[in-house]
Amino acid sequence: MLFETRDEFVSAPGHAVTVFGMAGVGKTWLAAMLRRHRWFHYSVDYRIGTRHMGEFIVDNFKREAMKVPFLRDLLRSDSIYISSNITFDNLDPLSSYLGTPGDPSRGGLPFAEYQRRQEQHRVAEISALLDVPTFIDRAKVLYGYDDFIADTGGSLIEVINHDNPADPVVAALTRHTALLYIRGTDADAEKLIARFKASPKPMYYRPQFLVAKWAEYKRLNGVAHDDDVDPAGFGAWGFEALLHDRLPRYQKLADNFGYCVDAADLATVRDGADFLDLMGKAIASRMR
Repeated sequence: MLFETRDEFVSAPGHAVTVFGMAGVGKTWLAAMLRRHRWFHYSVDYRIGTRHMGEFIVDNFKREAMKVPFLRDLLRSDSIYISSNITFDNLDPLSSYLGTPGDPSRGGLPFAEYQRRQEQHRVAEISALLDVPTFIDRAKVLYGYDDFIADTGGSLIEVINHDNPADPVVAALTRHTALLYIRGTDADAEKLIARFKASPKPMYYRPQFLVAKWAEYKRLNGVAHDDDVDPAGFGAWGFEALLHDRLPRYQKLADNFGYCVDAADLATVRDGADFLDLMGKAIASRMR
């Protein structure tokens, strides 16, 4: 949705916005705040971790539990059950399943297994993004919400063609929502990198990019075998490389199909009216 005037959006009886940008830039904070002001919060990562990858995650928990004889006997007799307690604010079950490639003794996954789980995530993320129009209708019909915000993961840009309006995900999102890029500064990027090192989030890499960066990391660190790679070291290094690779593509998506605000502008948003005002300014800026 691109608008002729800011009032065309602001004065509409209902609003639907998809926010995108790097993980940790403020998308979930914004959506959670708006939820308290009668906006329906659709979390793409939550949808991935429950509907589209929930069985993979729980099966992985069970696989680990079956290694413990006491738990194995209880599972086989249906005396206990295992579930994932994923929430909008706690994506650890999804992060633990996706994992990081490298030395198994340091918690890493074999590279081929990591690639397999990455492909599962790619399929799941596309499905969760294509669910957005359905949830806009559900939010209205079932719960009476006129306003809707889709809180996307940082890897949105990895599963679309940001130059192609006929891309299925781009077409679905632009037909039913206004796209808003929350753009950080270089200083924000450094904070995100530090935050990721302290608390890693689920990461998805384009297949070719992953293979290239995996080979580059091994070469830079003099590592010959996949199983000798430090998972934490590659995770932090890969996140930084991915961050810088994604930033220009986020901007291109906004230039092609949406709007852009700076992450610092979120500090002015305290409720739904403030957010509509911020969107109005972004629309006016694009018109200029």
